[in-house]
This record gives sequence, structure tokens and C-alpha cells, in this order.
Amino acid sequence: MITIASDFGSPYPAAMKGVLCQRTDARLVDVAHDFPRQDVRAAAFWLREVLPYFPPATHLVVVDPGVGTDRDAIVVRAGEHVLVGPDNGVLLPAARRFAPADDRETYVIDETSLEPVEPTGRGTTPRSGLGREHGDSSGRSETGRRPASNTFHGRDVFAPAAAAVHDADRDALEDLSTLSPVDEYVDLELPAPTLEPAPSDPDCAVGEVMVVDGFGNVITNVPGRFLEGRNEIVADGEIVPVGETFAAVDPGERLATVGSHGNVELDVNRGRGDEAFGLEAGDRVVLEAA
Repeated sequence: MITIASDFGSPYPAAMKGVLCQRTDARLVDVAHDFPRQDVRAAAFWLREVLPYFPPATHLVVVDPGVGTDRDAIVVRAGEHVLVGPDNGVLLPAARRFAPADDRETYVIDETSLEPVEPTGRGTTPRSGLGREHGDSSGRSETGRRPASNTFHGRDVFAPAAAAVHDADRDALEDLSTLSPVDEYVDLELPAPTLEPAPSDPDCAVGEVMVVDGFGNVITNVPGRFLEGRNEIVADGEIVPVGETFAAVDPGERLATVGSHGNVELDVNRGRGDEAFGLEAGDRVVLEAA
């Protein structure tokens, strides 16, 4: 299985799938292609929450504001899972959830050694990925091979690398000529609450909005245990009821609850919590006992 996640929307993911279908028989599963555009942290959060529910797989991730720059393309083996994507930290939160540090390895992809991506058609064997025998006016180099696009590494770099990794022995990735092990890479630690509930100060938690989902639910990084035993809290100065479900309050009413990720959410039953609370990703949030 190869999972695919990006901020591309449509139709760009289709081209990545085309390349994968040329080069591997892997089952392809979409995770999401509507991550907030160029928001590495939001994508990292969702991948950390979603990918662990998959069986061992190769995970292709393209949220890449630095495409075309000198940032590396990397592969991270984490236990039985392998992640492929840009070296901007987006892979690391999920990798840490998959496996401890002593069961993770990171490799840099040698982009120049990847077999160039070509459209299938005249002169091209679909599963080979080889260049056509005759050049044309489509921007190919003197060798007749199309150079990798500076703006679409998802198709030209990450998809071919994911196909190669998927078909390789994941316990011997160092044997792939396209990969070189590295010790230095961009890490990304998702922020923890600056003040977690503790016996010395159980009535206040200062955190941050991690993401806002498509329903408008405001997902914080405050652990859900802050709500235990409380019927209401004060969120940024306003009293809010605590409920186990959205339906604990009337439609249109605000509430605090624990989301599927285990963190405190600030929501509206059948409405948008981000609008009601005036919050967006990255905002500071203070939760207190009522």
C-alpha cells in the first residue's frame, strides 16, 4: 500500500498516481489533498493523527513550500512504515508516533539518479519510466529525457522514490542507489501546552490552536484530561459548557469537548467554532476553571 497526502487539491494528485501506476502494483490510498496550502505544521498534525491507523505502508507526503529550492527530499523508515517527502519536518511527528528513535532511519534521495518521469505513449513502455527514443519540443534535455520540473516534485521526485521504496526491502533501504543515510534533517516538534494541568496548578492550561478542521472545530494542544470532572470552563474569558458530544448543547451553542485526537476542542453544535470563538490556527488559548 502507498498512501498519498498533499495540499494540491485537484488535479495534480492524479499525475502522481499515474507515475505510481507506471512503476508499481501497490494499492494507492488517498489520505487528503486539501491540507491547508503550504502549512507544514497543520499537515504534520493530521498525518500524526491519521497515519498510525494504517497497516504497514509507504506514505507519500507532499506539502512543500520549498519546492525547487535546495531543500532535500528524504525517506524516513519508522518501524514497519516508510515516509517519503520533503525535508521540512512534515514527516517527523508521524514517524515518532510509528517508532522510537532507535527504530528510525533517515535517507536523502539522490534526485539525479531517479529514472526520469515520462508520459506513457509512443516509444515508452508504461512501467519502465524510460525516456522516449526521439526527442521533441517538450523541453527535454539533449539526452532525450524530460528534466524534473522545478515546481512539481510530487510527480517527478517523490512519486518515483515512493514506488522504488515500496518495492524494496524496507529493512535494507541503504541498498537502493537512490538513497544515502543522513543524521541531519529538519525536525518538527508540534508545540505542547506552555502550562499543562498539574497538581500545583490544576485550574489553568495555556495552549495553542493546532488546526481548525473542515467543520470549524478549533483543535487545541491542551490534553483532554483538563476537562475531566468539569461541567463548564472559561475559554479566553468566556464561560463555556463542557460536553461529551456536540449534542450536549443546543444547535448553534458553543461547547468544549475532547476530540478524537484526545485534545480539547472548542466547538459549536452544528456550527463553526472558529467563528464563534474568534480563533484560528496558531492562536494562543487560555482555559480556566469556571
